[in-house]
Amino acid sequence: MNNPFSWSINAKRGAIIAPNERLPWPQTIVLGIQHVFAMFGATLLAPLLMGLDSNVAVLMSGVATLVFFMVTRGKVPSFLGSSFAFIGAVSAATAYAGSGPNLNIPLALGGVVLCGLVYVAIGIVVQAVGVSWIEHITPPVVTGTVVAVIGLNLASVPIKTMAFSNFDTWMQLITFVCVACIAVFTAGLLQRMLLLAGLVAATLIYFVLANVLGLGHPIDLGRIATAPWVGIPAFQAPVFTMSAALLIVPVVVILIAENLGHIKAIASITGQNLDSSIGRAFIGDGIATVLSGGVGGAGMTTYAENIGVMAATKVYSTALFTVAGIVAIILGFSPKFGAVVQTIPVPVMGGVSIVVFGLIAIAGARIWVENNVDFSDSRNLLVAAIPLVLGTGDFTLHIGGFALAGLGTATFGAILLNQLLNRRSTTRNSALDEPASLASK
Repeated sequence: MNNPFSWSINAKRGAIIAPNERLPWPQTIVLGIQHVFAMFGATLLAPLLMGLDSNVAVLMSGVATLVFFMVTRGKVPSFLGSSFAFIGAVSAATAYAGSGPNLNIPLALGGVVLCGLVYVAIGIVVQAVGVSWIEHITPPVVTGTVVAVIGLNLASVPIKTMAFSNFDTWMQLITFVCVACIAVFTAGLLQRMLLLAGLVAATLIYFVLANVLGLGHPIDLGRIATAPWVGIPAFQAPVFTMSAALLIVPVVVILIAENLGHIKAIASITGQNLDSSIGRAFIGDGIATVLSGGVGGAGMTTYAENIGVMAATKVYSTALFTVAGIVAIILGFSPKFGAVVQTIPVPVMGGVSIVVFGLIAIAGARIWVENNVDFSDSRNLLVAAIPLVLGTGDFTLHIGGFALAGLGTATFGAILLNQLLNRRSTTRNSALDEPASLASK
C-alpha cells in the first residue's frame, strides 16, 4: 500500500487480519491498547534493570513505534520497546549496581545513539543491495529456531523473578488460566483482547484475595491518588565516550537478529513477503534507537512479544500500532499512569508473560511446520537442537568487556551451524540417522 494510513476493512469473524487490513476502528483501538499493555512488562522492566526512567521508556516506545511505522510505510506490524540486549552492556559501561537511579546513564546513552547510527547504516546497505544474502543465511530452520529461542530464553523471567511467595506462584497460575479460559470459552472482541481481559480479571481476583482476605501483599492504591495526571519525564542528554561505545555498539548484531526473526515470523504466519521491507525495518529501528538514546531512553527493538499477541488474536493490522504508539506517548507524559502500572501485581504480570513467551516459542515451531522443515535431516536437527539449549540455558560468551548472552549465542549459533553443516556431503551421518528419525516422530 502506497499510503501507509490506508487499510481495507476486514470484519469477518475468525479471519486473519492482514497488515494492510484493519477491523472497525472501535475494535482496532481496543486491540491497540492491548498491545501497549502486553508490551509493558518488558518495556518497563528493561529500563528498570538499567536504571532508566520508566516514563521516558514508555514515551519513547510510542515514538519509536510511529517512526518504525512511517519508515516501513506501514507494511511491518510491530510495537517497538526497550531492548533487553542492552542491559549487560549498559551495566558494564556505567558500573551500575542493578537498583535505583543510574547516575552514569549519560555515558551509556552515547553508546546507544552510536549503536543506532550503525544500525541505520546497515539498514541502508541492506535496502540498496537486497536481502538474498540474508535468505541464504536464515532459512526457515534458522528463523524458526531463533523465534522459538526468544520465547524460551525469556521463560525464566516470570517464573524465577516475578513470584516471591507461594501465593504469588498461585496467582501466576490463576492469571494464565484466566487468559486461557478467555481464549477458549469466549468469542468476538473479548476473545481477541484475551491478554488485556485476562490481566484485568486476574488483578481483580488478586485484589479480593490480598486486599480483602489478606492472603498476599495488598495492592497499594494510595500512590495512584497522589500522582499528578500530567508531568514531564526525566529526560537526559547523552555523553559520548569511546569506552562506552566499544561496549554498546556491538549490540547492533543482536538487534538485527531480533528484527529479522520478527519479520520472518510475521511473513510466515501472514503469508506475505516482507523481504523488501527488511532494510527499511533496520533503518526504522535504528532511527528509533538514536532518538531514544538521545533523550534518556533505552535502545529500541521490535518486540517478539507482538508475535504472541498477534498469533493469539489473528490480527496483524499495522493500524493497531499507530494506536499503540499514540497511546504510549500520551501515557508517557502521565505520572498517574505510571502509578497505575506500578499497582499491577507482579505475579499477575508474570502470569501474562508466561502466556506471551509460550506463544512466541510456538510461533517458532509453526515456522518449521509451515515450511516443512525436515528434522530427519541431521543438519536441520542439530541446527535447531543446539541453539535451543544455548538460548534456554542462557549460554554466555565473554569477548573482552562484551558479553554475548544466551539469545545472542543461540541466534548466531543457529546461523553459523547452518552454514557449517550445510557444507557437508550429501551422505547423511549414519550415527545420527536413528535418533533423528525418532526425534521427528
